[in-house]
Order: sequence, then structure tokens, then C-alpha cells
Amino acid sequence: MTRRLPLIPTLVVVAACLTMIGLGIWQLRRAEEKEALLARYAAVQGQPPIAFPTIPIAEEDLPLFRRATGLCLRVLSRRTAAGENRRGETGFLHIADCGSGAEGPGMAVEMGWSKDPNAGRAWAGGAVSGIIAPDRRSRMRLVSDTGLGGLQPSKPPSPETIPNNHRSYAVQWFLFALLAALIYFLAVRKRWRQEEEAQ
Repeated sequence: MTRRLPLIPTLVVVAACLTMIGLGIWQLRRAEEKEALLARYAAVQGQPPIAFPTIPIAEEDLPLFRRATGLCLRVLSRRTAAGENRRGETGFLHIADCGSGAEGPGMAVEMGWSKDPNAGRAWAGGAVSGIIAPDRRSRMRLVSDTGLGGLQPSKPPSPETIPNNHRSYAVQWFLFALLAALIYFLAVRKRWRQEEEAQ
């Protein structure tokens, strides 16, 4: 008896397995890219401060986790985000979106931390020194070394807080591909046995 593989299910499983393997390989490449980025972030921590704000062209050129100094000429708006102080207590990070010149790009300043979401209203701007951190709204913000406007200093940003889970994602994709192939093999073997018994 000649055993034949079912054409369409075989094509579907092969395509799915190849796709999952491809995703696993892509995640391995992303892991290498993330490791290089984290190494770059770690290297800039000891470099001299730069002027803030700065306008990098590409996302990968953001000077994150580097020391910087800037001047908030006036506070345009305020917002809060969840965060921690230097003792690890949870609360509110107070962020001021500032004007930095007549037609300048503006800058976001993390003034500090508090349990009170309405704190930090006393700060109206001024010189700021600190570390550049990621910001969802403005891409970057300057985290003040000292609490401004009566706030406590917030936890300093660190590249160690950026996860690199790409290798574990790659392993998951490879396991999914292996599992799909195994299920397909068991289903085909069962079908062949049924065909033999029917003879």
C-alpha cells in the first residue's frame, strides 16, 4: 500500500511551520539589536552632559540615559505618570512640558515624585540637570536629579529597566513550529492506520 500525504493539510502545516521558524529567527535578530542598543545606553552613562533638548533624526539616535542640562523657560502644561521615588515607593511622577525658546522644540521635564497627584505646582521653570529618559508623549524627557517644586527626586532612569525578551520569544516560536509538526505527524499516522484497517 502506497502511503500518501494529504496535499492541502500538508501545505498548510509546512507554511505555518516555516512562518513560525521565520518569526523565531527574526526574534533572535531583534535580541542582538536590543543587546547592542542596551550596551550603547550603558556606555553613554559616564559621558559628559549634553544640552537638552536635542532633536535626533532617527529613533535609534535618541540619547537616552545620558546626562544632560536644559532650561525650561516656561511651563506650558503638566501631567503625571505612575512611578517610584529613590526608595522604591510607588506614586506619581510629575512631568512638565516646557517651552525652551521662542520657536524651540520644547522639552519635557520630570520634576520629581509624590504621593499627591496635584503636587509640584510651585515650579514655574528654570535650569534642570539630570538624565534623559524615554517619554511616550515627547519621545524623551529630562529626569531631574533633584526634586523640583517641593517634590522628592524620582527613581533615576536606567537601561537595566528595559527588557530584552526576544530570545524567549524565539524559543516560543520554535516550540510552536515543533508542536505543529508533531501534531500533524500524529494525525497523519492515525489516518494511515485507519486506512490500513479499512483494507
